[in-house]
Amino acid sequence: MLSFISLKRLLIGGVILVKIRLTRMGSHKKPFYRIIAADSRARRDGPFIEIVGTYNPLKEPSEIVLKEDRVKYWLSKGAKPTDTVKKLIDRNNQAKQQAT
Repeated sequence: MLSFISLKRLLIGGVILVKIRLTRMGSHKKPFYRIIAADSRARRDGPFIEIVGTYNPLKEPSEIVLKEDRVKYWLSKGAKPTDTVKKLIDRNNQAKQQAT
């Protein structure tokens, strides 16, 4: 986790430096992903600001768990989701709509 001062520096001047993306966890041939908010300049499995969800592609159907309030918070602050994360968010929203 980054300190408050580091986080404040990331959001200065309306410059979009935060991305919502996947970081790989798990062992060899058993991938498991965390959905994180991270500085866009940080490496894939490097430092991050906050964990906002998980994605397990090995379960059938694949399991997506999101902290929706935190995802909305970061999107409102200007964070850009990667294409894959955008698809996961959409898939999660569709699953919730079908459940209701």
